[in-house]
Amino acid sequence: MGQTLNRPGFEAINRGYNSVFRSGRLSVGLVAPLEEYGASPAPTMEHHLDRARLADELGFSALWLRDVPFNVPSFGDAGQMFDAFVYLGFLAARTENIALGVASVVLPLRPPAHVAKAAASADVLSGGRLILGVASGDRPAEYPALAMPFADRGARFRDAFAYIQRMREHAPTFENVFGNPGGGMDMLPKPASGRLPLLITGGSQQDPQWLARNGDGWMLYPRHVSAQAGIIDDRRARVQALGGPDKPVMQPLYVDLLDDPDAPPRPIHLGFRSGVTHLRSHLRRLESIGVNHVALNLRFNRADIDTTLQRLADELLPDFTP
Repeated sequence: MGQTLNRPGFEAINRGYNSVFRSGRLSVGLVAPLEEYGASPAPTMEHHLDRARLADELGFSALWLRDVPFNVPSFGDAGQMFDAFVYLGFLAARTENIALGVASVVLPLRPPAHVAKAAASADVLSGGRLILGVASGDRPAEYPALAMPFADRGARFRDAFAYIQRMREHAPTFENVFGNPGGGMDMLPKPASGRLPLLITGGSQQDPQWLARNGDGWMLYPRHVSAQAGIIDDRRARVQALGGPDKPVMQPLYVDLLDDPDAPPRPIHLGFRSGVTHLRSHLRRLESIGVNHVALNLRFNRADIDTTLQRLADELLPDFTP
């Protein structure tokens, strides 16, 4: 069983983070785009605003965007196509309560000053609803396209991470490979609550102790429940040994929800096709090992998306609303 179940609650950071992550509980969010596009790497983005608003109204806890600068043929998924930060601003103005997350910004490919500025802006514009996932990147083809080396992405990730953290301070002065702020310069706006929640994706080329010391939570890739439990327990044990506060865990899950509620599961890419009964049972198992949030991806969902969202809200969310 995950160690979070008998541990104190998570730190309070901002409105989005606080509503999505509760110790010992699992909440349910969604991955944009909210449409089926399994036969194509690129979605149509039709009805995307209506569906984002519907997800907000139905009570899903978060809507997650991805940082996919190029449609890489070997990767086969262009995500929501819109730049994550531009889209965050758009959604911030048109939704009310749903947390807005990025899963995840590829730090070595972006100047961290730009990431810090854009993220703080989206956080303020959304009323503190931003959750920022960060990653070292897993698509090698993107690096030469931006004249960036792939081999040292781990070191660049650490430097960018440190840079973003320092930007919450008033007129910070420090030495960093990405720049040397000083002279009384300050970056505005500051995050709504004074701090951005930063969730580290996978291992991001870092050693386990660094992962335990840094960040406000972890985004893990889907894997067998027993293997996921081992990773979660190891990370939380390291945090506890360091005397730090407990940290939440989230993961994505691809689902194709069938009409028959008792339909057994069949595997699909990074998830399964099943009825709602198995989906509920699987989420309960993830909750029992210490997963605090699951972001459902409907890319391969063959039923009408609006109907699926309504069914998930009616038949699943009541069991997973913190």
